[in-house]
Amino acid sequence: MSSKITASSHGPASHEGELRTPQNENKLGTSIILFVVCMALFLGAIYSLSFLTLGNPWPMAVCLALFALAYWIPQTILGRSDSAGEH
Repeated sequence: MSSKITASSHGPASHEGELRTPQNENKLGTSIILFVVCMALFLGAIYSLSFLTLGNPWPMAVCLALFALAYWIPQTILGRSDSAGEH
């Protein structure tokens, strides 16, 4: 088993002469902004539960939607879910 990291030659972010590795995939500022957005969605989901009563099911619906977005955005839209076979 080799520990050498190789870059794939396909994909929109691959440029000639540029090696795309997990270390240089996102800039630090971009990663921090993405983390803050996803954490805000997750904490909003938890906060919506404070309005939950037996007569009002809508806070639970909001919680499920925000919770799903908080995990769906980084796993699908940001494209990290398909990078397992790159290395």
